[in-house]
Amino acid sequence: MDLVLLEKALLALFGAVTLDVFVSKLKGKKFRLPPGPFPVPIFGNWLQVGDDLNHRNLTALAKRFGDILLLRMGQRNLVVVSSPELAREVLHTQGVEFGSRTRNVVFDIFTGKGQDMVFTVYGEHWRKMRRIMTVPFFTNKVVQQYRFGWEDEAARVVDDVRRNPKAATEGIVIRRRLQLMMYNNLYRIMFDRRFESEEDPLFIKLRQLNGERSRLAQSFEYNYGDFIPTSAPFSGATSRSAKRKLSTTKPMDNNGLRCAIDHILDAEKKGEINEDNVLYIVENINVAAIETTLWSIEWGIAELVNHPEVQRKLREELDRVLGPGVQITEPDTHKLPYLQAVVKETLRLRMAIPLLVPHMNLHDAKLGGYDIPAESTILVNAWWLANNPTQWKNPEEFRPERFLEEEAKVEANGNDFRYIPFGVGRRSCPGIILALPILGITLGRLVQNFELLPPPSMDKLDTTEKGGQFSLHILKHYTIVAKPRVF
Repeated sequence: MDLVLLEKALLALFGAVTLDVFVSKLKGKKFRLPPGPFPVPIFGNWLQVGDDLNHRNLTALAKRFGDILLLRMGQRNLVVVSSPELAREVLHTQGVEFGSRTRNVVFDIFTGKGQDMVFTVYGEHWRKMRRIMTVPFFTNKVVQQYRFGWEDEAARVVDDVRRNPKAATEGIVIRRRLQLMMYNNLYRIMFDRRFESEEDPLFIKLRQLNGERSRLAQSFEYNYGDFIPTSAPFSGATSRSAKRKLSTTKPMDNNGLRCAIDHILDAEKKGEINEDNVLYIVENINVAAIETTLWSIEWGIAELVNHPEVQRKLREELDRVLGPGVQITEPDTHKLPYLQAVVKETLRLRMAIPLLVPHMNLHDAKLGGYDIPAESTILVNAWWLANNPTQWKNPEEFRPERFLEEEAKVEANGNDFRYIPFGVGRRSCPGIILALPILGITLGRLVQNFELLPPPSMDKLDTTEKGGQFSLHILKHYTIVAKPRVF
């Protein structure tokens, strides 16, 4: 790179940072701020804590500074909440005050600066988008309408695994087939269509696009402009994540059954939303529904493989309640308490979105006796709420029995603020109504039909975590042996 050009860029960056500091001082107020590490000029705590603000690192900081702490990331305030009481304040009691979303350079590109539902500010646009998305996606009617498709997709997975000669001996990477299943589960709802195989060219393109989008969204590397706003032009995100539009196919003939895109396009025709809003609704479903549920299925399988006694108990319940060989359906999940406990325990220990989606207060607010300046990012460490040993018995253990014993009244819908895998309140994840039955059907079918084992050379699967801004998934896509059961 031309040294003169580099020097000019660095001088411009320094000037922008200095201007940021000067402007912030002019607008400064006297606040009683939450505790936290001492910030340095310009960079705040950025150089001290680094970019990797994952749930475990934030837990370590909470142990030092308390259940509410402040990190000064460049010119941005980041408040971390780590107790059920404070989580209730943010998500429920002061749900309106903290009901907006913070975004960064990457998400401004992916959402058209908040034209979607997930990352828009709290207000009329969010209410409109939530209403438009609820009817075609997030109701019990949708579950009953499409659960036959989910059961069919799970049956196809079982058939494909049975036909694969490697599955019962050296093992297979089952994630690849489950990823196809999850796309089909959601695309049946959205477009009333499915991909026939992993080799479908459109599926390959879509998977690559979503993979790159997920990588950019989860990474901390491209968000320097979020920390120091006037440095945004120098951020790698703008060039690396050029404005990519999601290509979708036309809806198939659905014999008069209205799929989700029909409802959404009707809203566009009525003038309730525009063409870009339609795109970003589809974008939200791709990002927020498909991969997150897939991560949870992966974690569930890994824990069942590594805990054969849990797998055995689950198989015994399925055989006892349904009968050997009788395949589980969505209505069956409600009469299988141990299966429900396995799903809950998976979501507790391996929470797919451990920090939830960040919240933001548009105006100055109070929280836990402290002042929270306007437009602060609020992170709720939901993983720590569900894994704090002062709140849970031996939380590091994968023990579904806890949800049948001491925590029998705790549900995934947020009735207890120690356990909020889908959030709570106005900005909670509406996808819970789809995720729970899909998890139950998929794990149930696999355990019914196979003995799930680690590959021959291993005693257990490697469950090393890979965390990002909004994710907790398994680091390595593992191989499992699936020995078919004979009924």
